[in-house]
Amino acid sequence: MDLEPYRGELVASCYRMLGSFHEAEDAVQETLLRAWRARDRYDPSRASVRTWLYRIATNVCLTALEGRARRPLPSGLGVPSDDPGAPLVPALDVPWLEPFPDARFDLEARADLRLAWIAAVQVLSARQRAVLVLRDVLAFTAAEVAEQLGTTVAAVNSSLQRARAAVAGVGDAGTVTESDDPGARAVVARYRRAFEAADVPALVRLLADDAVLEMPPVPLWYRGSRDYGRFMERVFALRGPGWVLRELTANGQPALAAYAPAPDGTHQLHTLQVFTVTDDRVAHNVVFADPRVFDAFQLPLEVPGDESGPAR
Repeated sequence: MDLEPYRGELVASCYRMLGSFHEAEDAVQETLLRAWRARDRYDPSRASVRTWLYRIATNVCLTALEGRARRPLPSGLGVPSDDPGAPLVPALDVPWLEPFPDARFDLEARADLRLAWIAAVQVLSARQRAVLVLRDVLAFTAAEVAEQLGTTVAAVNSSLQRARAAVAGVGDAGTVTESDDPGARAVVARYRRAFEAADVPALVRLLADDAVLEMPPVPLWYRGSRDYGRFMERVFALRGPGWVLRELTANGQPALAAYAPAPDGTHQLHTLQVFTVTDDRVAHNVVFADPRVFDAFQLPLEVPGDESGPAR
């Protein structure tokens, strides 16, 4: 029984429930181990291998979520700051939401991996998350989900209705531009060039009026192009110009790996920035500075001073 072909979609599914790429990988490893141990008891007349694996994976995730706090973004915890000089103190006790490294998996659809959607899912109960993912993302029937969760079709339908209401309108697919859209790529490419030139006015011209900038694990965040720009002025004042940025994708969204200039002439990995592009403007930038995130994306820790462009 070859289970490896299912690994990518299982990781994505567990990530949607757990909000952590690392925890999702661990959950899938546990799922495949349990499935291998139980392979002699698998009955193909009752369920396909895929359905069987998702039943195991869902239960692994439900167990992992017992007693766990939700994984937020800073904008989900408090009001925005209007002080560009506020201290950048990380809150290391918060289990922050993590981005998903697209390049490591060949997934057909990534719209349901958007950071805003994943953040919204985190406010649901564990079983509501499971029902929403299994029904709306993976398209299992209500009867199949009831079988997987050991409950009734009526209970599944009730949970789904509440879950849909809770995440309604988040990251609307009609306005959010995906990473493979030429317009979105062009906007982020212009953002990259402006950032590398330390041209704050050019950056601000690319922003939506109510653009959001947030920086987990720092709980600080900003709303509005004015405060976004004032914070970027602080960044270049502190770290200097001459940054190098590399283009990639995360959560089906355009992203940039930012490398800050170092005294030895190299550029050191500083942040991973994940963009939401709406109506040809940057509407949201989530800037991750956690080394575990860098590890998940398999990013080099430094690049030569003359390098920029797409990540390899």
